[in-house]
Amino acid sequence: MKLIIPNDIIPGTKLKRAEMGGLTGKPFLDQLFMVSDGVMLSQIRKMAGIDGSTLQNWTKRGWVANAQLKRYGVDQVAHIFLINMLRSCMQLDRIAWLLHYVNGSVEDRSDDIITASALYDSICMTLDYLDTEEGCTLEAIRPAIERAVADYVEPVEGARVRLTNALEIIVGSYCASLIKQSADAKIKELIGSVEE
Repeated sequence: MKLIIPNDIIPGTKLKRAEMGGLTGKPFLDQLFMVSDGVMLSQIRKMAGIDGSTLQNWTKRGWVANAQLKRYGVDQVAHIFLINMLRSCMQLDRIAWLLHYVNGSVEDRSDDIITASALYDSICMTLDYLDTEEGCTLEAIRPAIERAVADYVEPVEGARVRLTNALEIIVGSYCASLIKQSADAKIKELIGSVEE
């Protein structure tokens, strides 16, 4: 069965792709950081739709690196978007474990197998491949991931396997959350039409 996922929102944000020139992934992040080398908490709150206390909680738990001079860098913002895009479909401690599985500690870049921004870009590319080609099927996810990470160079042996395994979980979970959102909207519409 081929599932068409609604892919009109930039993953991890509440921004419509059309309003951002169709950008997502690295091109979207590049546009955010074109003028400045950091993003303020108020900007993240506006883009992602999360409140400051949630972000502070994520930082306190070690899931997001601390801001530098009240600004978040590109990898920190990508990391926040990653958590935000998964939190409706996965427990926060599992998201934290999965991101740790990929990159270890958020404060230590030496154990990363991929930057958070490159990981976010790979997810967005995979979602775009699924949107334009096969649709979201279990059989289509892995080939779309392989295509998205075709140029990836392992910094350590086994990194590609870790990355593709994590991407399969992230993309599958995110697609499931989009389908659930669509179903929730449909049932709300049906309830409203029956009650009228």
